Amino acid sequence: MTAPFPPGASARAVRADSPWIRRWDDGAASRLTLICLPHAGGSAGFYRPWAALMPPEVELLAIQYPGREERFEDPAVTGMDELVSAVADAVQPLLDRPYALFGHSMGSAVAWELAHELDRRGAPGPRRLFASGRAAPGTAVTGHLHRQDDEVLSAELARLGGTSREVLDDPGLRALVLGTVRHDYRIIETHRPRPRPPLACPIHVLTGGADPELGEQRCRDRAGGWADLTTARTEVRLFSGDHFYLTPRRREVVATVLRRMDPSLTTGAHTWPSTP
Repeated sequence: MTAPFPPGASARAVRADSPWIRRWDDGAASRLTLICLPHAGGSAGFYRPWAALMPPEVELLAIQYPGREERFEDPAVTGMDELVSAVADAVQPLLDRPYALFGHSMGSAVAWELAHELDRRGAPGPRRLFASGRAAPGTAVTGHLHRQDDEVLSAELARLGGTSREVLDDPGLRALVLGTVRHDYRIIETHRPRPRPPLACPIHVLTGGADPELGEQRCRDRAGGWADLTTARTEVRLFSGDHFYLTPRRREVVATVLRRMDPSLTTGAHTWPSTP
């Protein structure tokens, strides 16, 4: 569970005291918010290294799905609708500042659904949506990996990268990882997005040029389908790398996100990400 905030904590800190939200500063000096959603099998901790690259003007919030890290014993959600509704409940009290959504792989579909759910509730919409490593909902190729045996699922994780060989070779660790991944794959593979009007915010598609899920060639087709989901512009940014390009290219990815959120954050005398 989230650690209790000390007496005198800000009202915003109290609003952020949710098991669904991880944050690494109090956001007191922030004027923008970046909400990040993990990939299948991923956790909020995947975005923790981003916190050191954020300027004071940007508060980083990462969503923690149940069944991992400190939420290991929390009951799992049954599907995309339940997941998105719970995330919306957690983030809605924190939308008093301009914000952007960033989702990687499965997280990009969650981010898109979240934007629509918040709009349905009459909440402020995102200024931008960053979709990473996955084609648009309704066009992404889905299968039945959640029904396959451990060997097939392990082979899929090895294909995508991001999971070390040591973890997959350790029976105990592999069982933990595959249980979470299988659950998340069931959510994304059974996700059937409903027809909706397009969003009004720009969509920025980020991916690795060699990503087997959304590489350079697939992006040429209406930005992997994302261009059809907004009335605003759609931009594609390719990075060298595979499905988990954003780990070795972390600084470049964060710089790209910050530049699109507010160009002033990456220009002038004080640019971000800062040089270590």
